Amino acid sequence: MQPFGGFEHNFQSLRVVEELEEKYAHFPGLNLTFETREGILKHCSKRNARKIGELGERFLEGRQPGLEAQLANIADEIAYNNHDVDDGLRAGLLTEEELSAVDLFREKYDQVRSTARNLGRRVLIHETVRAMIDEVVTDLVENTQSVLDTHQPADIDAVRQLPKALVSLSSGTAIRHRALKDFLHSSLYQHERVQAMSKQAQAVVSGLFACYMNDIHAMPRQHAARAANWEADTGDSGRARAVADYVAGMTDRYAYSAYGRLADPEFNKDSL
Repeated sequence: MQPFGGFEHNFQSLRVVEELEEKYAHFPGLNLTFETREGILKHCSKRNARKIGELGERFLEGRQPGLEAQLANIADEIAYNNHDVDDGLRAGLLTEEELSAVDLFREKYDQVRSTARNLGRRVLIHETVRAMIDEVVTDLVENTQSVLDTHQPADIDAVRQLPKALVSLSSGTAIRHRALKDFLHSSLYQHERVQAMSKQAQAVVSGLFACYMNDIHAMPRQHAARAANWEADTGDSGRARAVADYVAGMTDRYAYSAYGRLADPEFNKDSL
C-alpha cells in the first residue's frame, strides 16, 4: 500500500468501526463513543491524524490521550507480553531455563514451584504467567492511584496537558516489565521459526493483494463493487484501498485458503 497512501493497523481498526461496518440505516460504522475510538487509535501518523479531526489532534499537538485510552494502551502491552510467554513455551520456541534470565519470570516461576509441588508443566506455566500478570496489574492500579492523587486532574483537558501518562507502572515494575518485553523481542520474535512464518505470511498477503488488484472480481461482489466505485472516484488508490480493506479483514485460515486457491495451489501453510 506504500504507493497508495500507506497502511497503519491501528488506523485500519478505526476505519473498520467508523466506515466499514454496516449496522445502521442512516450512517456508516458502529456509532462508538469518542473515548472508545481514541482507545483504538494507539498510534497514528500525522498524515492520517490530519484526516480524522478532533480524534487526531493529540497526535498533531503532542498531547496525552484520555484515561480510558491510556488504560487500553498499557493493558494491551501487559496482555501481549504474558500471552507471548505462554505461546512461546507452548510452541517450544522458549524454555523455562531461557526465560529464567528475566527476573519477573524467574521469581514467579520459583515461587509457584516452592508453594505447590508436583505440578504438571502446563499448570506450572499457567500459574507462573498468572502470577506475573497479578504483580504487574496490581502495581498498575496502585501506582496510577498514587499518581492521580498527586496531580488531581480536574478534567480531561488537564489530563491531556500533562507531560506523561497518568495510568502507569511504578519505575521498578516498569523496568521489570520492559526486561520481559526486550527478552521476547530478541529470543521469540527473532526466532528463526517465527521469522520464517512471518515471511510466509508476507508472501500470502502480498500475493492476495496482487491477485485482487489484478482482478477485483475475484473478491466477493460487495467488495468488488466498492473497489470499482472507489476506483472511479480516485483511480488506482481507491481500488487499492478497497483491496486492502478486504485482505486486512481476513482471518489467517481464510487468507491461507484464498491464497492456495488463487495464487499457489501447492501452498502448504503447515510446511514450516
